[in-house]
Amino acid sequence: MKGGKSNAKADNKLSVKKGAAKAGRKSSKKEKDPNKPKRPPSAFFVFMEEFRQQYKEKHPNNKSVSVVGKAGGDKWKSLSDAEKAPYIDQAEKRKKEYEKKMEAYNKKLAQGSSAAEEDESDKSRSEVHDDEEDDEGSGEEEDDD
Repeated sequence: MKGGKSNAKADNKLSVKKGAAKAGRKSSKKEKDPNKPKRPPSAFFVFMEEFRQQYKEKHPNNKSVSVVGKAGGDKWKSLSDAEKAPYIDQAEKRKKEYEKKMEAYNKKLAQGSSAAEEDESDKSRSEVHDDEEDDEGSGEEEDDD
């Protein structure tokens, strides 16, 4: 009985620590750019796209994702290199397309960030200049002398 109670207390302490850790991660995590291209799938995932369709046709009543994944993994392992070749080729094509999209995305980002930096620098200069004018006219500095 005592062991059960102490485990409950330990679980409560752990849950508090996990919650605090998750909250800390969220604030430091960068937001993802929705315009950034998605990474291309590997050869296995290209294979799984086709395999899922075939598996659903053969087993229409199956609703479990894990069963499909396990069956696909087993099938992938049993394939020879010659049978995997079309999926590898397709994955390489997608990777090349992704690299082109990323290159265009990075160029666009670089052009956009340089324009944004110019806007920010002008804005910060005007704010600093406004602050200096406010400090001079406030008269607070004269009281300190």
